[in-house]
Amino acid sequence: MTETLVKEAMTTPMLTLDAEATVDEASRGMLEAGIKSLVVVGEACRPEGIFTSTDVLQVAADGRPTDEATIGEYMTSPVKTVDPDTSLSSVGRRMVEEEVSHLPVTDADGNGVGILTTTDVTEALSAAELPAGST
Repeated sequence: MTETLVKEAMTTPMLTLDAEATVDEASRGMLEAGIKSLVVVGEACRPEGIFTSTDVLQVAADGRPTDEATIGEYMTSPVKTVDPDTSLSSVGRRMVEEEVSHLPVTDADGNGVGILTTTDVTEALSAAELPAGST
């Protein structure tokens, strides 16, 4: 049985915004897309940070108006990324060790091509066929 790769499980397209976008804009985009994170990109779609629903909670806890706070102020940066040809088993271990639940997937030039979440990993691994005779 061949190993499942990141490119087979990642979510594409990924929602991206510039760091100057407001938290209001980001949270509306995530809500409409039914997702919990977006990738903050710079030049040539290179990931510069990640903004998650947890970051939205931090904005609320800080009492900041969401139409004034920018995602660049609350994003996690620098962002950790993963190659599309990485095996899910190795990236799963990495996500646990580094305590991350979202990893932008980047090509050889460092451009964002998708995002891998713990949900993506769980769904891919649960969909994998079990070997004959296992229960």
